[in-house]
Amino acid sequence: MSTQRRLGVGVIGAGEVFQVCHGPCLLLLSHLFRIESICDVSRTQVDHCASKFCVPHSTLVAQEVIDNPKVDVVFILTSDETHAPLAVASLQAKKHVFVEKPLTLSIPSAQTIVDAEHAAGGEARVFVGYMRRYASSYLNAFKREVASIPKILYARVRDFSGPNAQFVGQSGTFQVKGNDFPAHATEERNARLQALFEEAFPGQEITDEKKKMCRFLGGLGSHDISLMRETLGFPDKVVGVSANHPFYNAILSYRNKDGSSYSVTYESGIDGVPVFDAHLSVYGAEKRVTIEYDSPYVKGLPINVKVQELNEHGELQHRSVLSSYEDAYTAELQELYECLVDGKEIKTTAQDALQDIALYEMFYKTLEAQ
Repeated sequence: MSTQRRLGVGVIGAGEVFQVCHGPCLLLLSHLFRIESICDVSRTQVDHCASKFCVPHSTLVAQEVIDNPKVDVVFILTSDETHAPLAVASLQAKKHVFVEKPLTLSIPSAQTIVDAEHAAGGEARVFVGYMRRYASSYLNAFKREVASIPKILYARVRDFSGPNAQFVGQSGTFQVKGNDFPAHATEERNARLQALFEEAFPGQEITDEKKKMCRFLGGLGSHDISLMRETLGFPDKVVGVSANHPFYNAILSYRNKDGSSYSVTYESGIDGVPVFDAHLSVYGAEKRVTIEYDSPYVKGLPINVKVQELNEHGELQHRSVLSSYEDAYTAELQELYECLVDGKEIKTTAQDALQDIALYEMFYKTLEAQ
């Protein structure tokens, strides 16, 4: 890895995900990154972060971050509805973009980002923040163990998240939340969200249930769907969907390389029990492999891979594999550096993230048909 150059970072969005996740990681990776500018609609949050993370330039105007000559890569850590316009503006300014998942909430909106990156002609690139796909235990132990299953019989994707506030409160990051948002901010946010909903559900009545499902899949759901795609590929069909906010379930149809079919159960939801239950399990005839993720808001929690299998003696054997204690956000940002400085191919591109949104649409259409 080259360490001769530090990337200048401009941050748009000084809320929870920056204060708890990306900010501390960027600070600890100061040999690779330097935060040059930060923006938020809340003066309280931006002043707090500028002071805490020693950022020399702070502003309430996003374009000032994008136009800052010391910024090489713009981190878009804002709410979903602003991702596309901020990413497009950054790419037009020939700045690299790191956008926290989801990329956006509709295919037309995502396409504007893909098109803007193409227009940049390689001078600016997009990296989407799906950190679970960069965890060492996933890339090494889990994918290796799954590859040894000759034929998948079944898989399960689960993400049941308890209250984030409880995890954040114990993270040791001492988040500060501002409530000094300008009066027009809420109106602008609602208008942009409505435009995204109209793109996600063209020609349909946009009910509260549809809005909730769209936001949920783009939020918690996108982690699991993206991880599922890298592991298993894109499904042939969404067989059925159940939407009972804040819990969502789906049955998906997949095929092995030999043409045989298998089902995948997707289940995700949020309750008030402080237990983070996120895992992906793959079942073969004589082997089961599971990767278990804990809350990303507490650094250093292990990401374990568990294997149950028949050994050569016909006995049940249990193994647990931990590739690294390095948290997924740190691994992700080191990968980002290698991609932008050393020219490594980006895995979680805008085009890749667009596939998640295409799968959301399959969910919507299946639910509507039911």
